[in-house]
Amino acid sequence: MQIGLFFGSFNPIHVGHLALANYFTEFANLNEVWFVVSPQNPFKEKAQLLNQNNRLHLVELAINNHPKMRSSNIEFSLPQPSYTVNTLAHLKEKYPTYNFSLILGEDNLENFNKWKNYEYILENHKLLVYPRPGSIKSIFHTHKNVKLLDAPLIEISSTFIRNAIKANKDIRFFVPEKVWEEINASGFYK
Repeated sequence: MQIGLFFGSFNPIHVGHLALANYFTEFANLNEVWFVVSPQNPFKEKAQLLNQNNRLHLVELAINNHPKMRSSNIEFSLPQPSYTVNTLAHLKEKYPTYNFSLILGEDNLENFNKWKNYEYILENHKLLVYPRPGSIKSIFHTHKNVKLLDAPLIEISSTFIRNAIKANKDIRFFVPEKVWEEINASGFYK
């Protein structure tokens, strides 16, 4: 089975994340895309994050039993901060017959050499890369395991959504309806 791993804080998940996941299931020969909710990204401050279980719940509301999308809390039980190489080793042990590819933005490819054990990841997993405005071509763009895909550019960020909620703006069409309802009901990001 071909699985695309879409790592992220998903703080909160939004329609841009879902559109990209849909693109990858339909155009990148993946059986499924797993939204891997990261409790703590080593490049981000944990204090800015909504509780990991709440973020996972929002992801589950967003994908709403989609047959090709799953949520994953695999990193919740791993040491923090979360390093992709450790998660991949854990997943390979748990699902030895699955092939895992990483879904990442082109901006992450620029700094891929800062990831823990990036050489191992690059040699053993495909990187499915979607375009990001202003990204600079890196040494990784031509690697045999890097596949640049012509996914549509979607300029929505979780930061924009959090800031808009704090400013009491109505952003209901930037997140799935059930996610919007849960954010409102729970007072998230106020």
